Amino acid sequence: MAVHGRRVRTWLTAATAATAAAALAAPAFAVPADTARTSTAGHSATREAMDAAVADGVPGVTARVEDKHGTWTGTSGVGNLKTGQPPGPRDHYRVGSVSKTFIATVLLQLEAEGELSLDDSVEKWLPGVVHGNGHDGSKISLRRLLNHTSGIYNVLEDPEFQRRVFSEEFLDHRYDTWTAESMVAMAMRNGPDFAPGGGWKYSNTNYILAGMIIKRVTGNTYQEEIRQRIIEPLGLKGTRSPGTDPRLPRPHSRGYTKFSKDPAAPIHDVTEYNPSVMGASGDAISTSADLIRFYTALLRPGRLLEKEQLAEMMTTEPQGDGPDRPRMTYGLGLYRFELGCGKVVWGHGGDAHGSSAAAFTTRDGRHALALDFNAMFAGEAKEVIEAEFCGK
Repeated sequence: MAVHGRRVRTWLTAATAATAAAALAAPAFAVPADTARTSTAGHSATREAMDAAVADGVPGVTARVEDKHGTWTGTSGVGNLKTGQPPGPRDHYRVGSVSKTFIATVLLQLEAEGELSLDDSVEKWLPGVVHGNGHDGSKISLRRLLNHTSGIYNVLEDPEFQRRVFSEEFLDHRYDTWTAESMVAMAMRNGPDFAPGGGWKYSNTNYILAGMIIKRVTGNTYQEEIRQRIIEPLGLKGTRSPGTDPRLPRPHSRGYTKFSKDPAAPIHDVTEYNPSVMGASGDAISTSADLIRFYTALLRPGRLLEKEQLAEMMTTEPQGDGPDRPRMTYGLGLYRFELGCGKVVWGHGGDAHGSSAAAFTTRDGRHALALDFNAMFAGEAKEVIEAEFCGK
């Protein structure tokens, strides 16, 4: 799942700015920046950007960097507003739409094995599922799901979804189970944003459908395929796709959210909830160390993807008409981000209730960053990324 935070995060979010959950103001408190802790010296620009996010209203930030000098970890702010305990560098957190890279990787592996083609239609694998109000799965390829050029309506924008998930009503139903079929049906009640291939728009529905296709092709859930194909081979001990389990593994910080633009609106603890509300589009849990291992392995041909499939993943589309175009372009579950200093990094970001995460690496995998804010109503992860890779 991904939603807009205080600023319009066009590179890691999906819902429109016109929703009640969008453009939330910073909370009334701010944790002093001098609570920052680091395990090693250096990375001063990164530490300053993390402290700035806390001053902007993020309760806590945790980050990890791996580069030619070794490993650096840092935290700022608090991981628990009641106790004042700081975030931890080994924290588990919900990674939101970072999950999309895992889903895309599985589909590309299946293509390499001859189990499917990315040029197959959605209708071939999910007959009758994408139809109505102008949607036609026979005209949409799997590739268009993965690069967000399908035009399929984003379920996060549906008014009922907004009410149930992005208002205080969510607190009374946080343990409810959502199904992929029900979320796709909800999206189908609304017309497409454009004809297939006629534009670019981030839609979580695309990846909910991708998860359904994985099950149709393999007979296993996408969670099981991710475990067998990615988590176990890479030894990602802190990564899981949790199904309906509402808990975060320990250690973890608390996760917080707000449901109103009002700066004085209450901050709610949403550490626990049923992640099926995000499904294949964003339900994964991971750690900064695991995310760095995943993305650096992904960009090495032959480790997770063959050269041909990796080239497909890294073939990008312009990201609509937002302020980041053309600096942010989108491949198959993977962003190409050209930073202000001219450097290019690859990865993904993702928001979920109680978390705003991101993981990016240089093409050669020699410099990588993963981070998490334990809220999504303030701060800007892109500023931390620019600070780390550009040093300012």
